[in-house]
Amino acid sequence: MTIWLIGGTSDSAMLSQEMIMSGIPTLVTITTESAKHLYPDSSLLTIKIGKPEPSEITAIVDASHPYATKITKYAIALSHQNNIPYLRYERPNLEAQTAIELDSFETLLESDYLTGQRVLLTVGYKALPLFQPWQNRATLYTRILPVVNSLLVATAAGFSSDRIIALRPPINFDLEKALWLQWKISLVITKASGTKGGEDIKRSVAQELNIPLLVIARPKIFYAKQTSSAREVIAFCHQHLKR
Repeated sequence: MTIWLIGGTSDSAMLSQEMIMSGIPTLVTITTESAKHLYPDSSLLTIKIGKPEPSEITAIVDASHPYATKITKYAIALSHQNNIPYLRYERPNLEAQTAIELDSFETLLESDYLTGQRVLLTVGYKALPLFQPWQNRATLYTRILPVVNSLLVATAAGFSSDRIIALRPPINFDLEKALWLQWKISLVITKASGTKGGEDIKRSVAQELNIPLLVIARPKIFYAKQTSSAREVIAFCHQHLKR
């Protein structure tokens, strides 16, 4: 039997290393071929695109992106239906001292925050269509991954090529600051992605430049068992491999 590690994130890559070093047979699932480079070569690690069969796994460690709610809800349902233990690993939230937190994109777009602003969106490509109605009411820039699908979605949402910044993280403090200054940004929108997602850097730059930072909160999902400790993940895996 093996542990299903829901992957595709730097968190899951870190956990896969820990699990291999602890001798834990692991099946990590990803959504794209390009994500395979995140993971080490090991006889203990199997990488699969898509979802596993319930018969393949003895427990689930969910280290998916905090906003990847579809796969998380699927894994929780699978665990209930098949009596498979489930553990959510989630990077810690950062304190909201230097930012304005909003509960959803809907709350943001129904407000007046964006009107007349030069806005940098660092929210991922999937959310960009939500901002299309605002293209004539604000000057919108977006930073996305340099992949074809992201560029296509951004263009379809009304972002011209001079308002698309295609960069692969991590982005350090100096580069983040330079980008905001280059485009004379007056407002930044991001998601509560934690330190691994560069949220701490954005908070620091926002504070130094005195630019408002709006943080969209993570989706609220009830996890029966959750941790931000890799040590607890390893203990959970060993416990359920011995069943």
